Amino acid sequence: QVQLVESGGGLVQAGGSLRLSCAASGRTVIRNTMGWFRQAPRREREIVAGVTWNGGTTYYVESVKGRFTISRDNAKNTGYLQMDSLQPEDTGVYYCAVDRTLFSSRVPVNQDTYEYWGRGTQVTVSS
Repeated sequence: QVQLVESGGGLVQAGGSLRLSCAASGRTVIRNTMGWFRQAPRREREIVAGVTWNGGTTYYVESVKGRFTISRDNAKNTGYLQMDSLQPEDTGVYYCAVDRTLFSSRVPVNQDTYEYWGRGTQVTVSS
């Protein structure tokens, strides 16, 4: 079993920055793609960004390109999401998740392929 714990959320003004962390425990996730998802109020959960096991491929939803940066430190079994130039529409609960496929060269956007999920961290951006 894998436990994922997100941290780093909070309240920030528009234009500000936050850095989310996702710490994995239980077993290593260094062979798995890691994704960050968010669920805004009254909206379905969507993928925001993802990174393959070796960092070779990244994915960003169009709305965050140029503002968010996903990374991972496999030595620490931890992933990160640096969020800059935050806007009110970025408000939501942010979840990290790990895909079940090992050594994949792609980032799935389908949530069904992600096997383990954290409990989420709230990000609120005020205007």
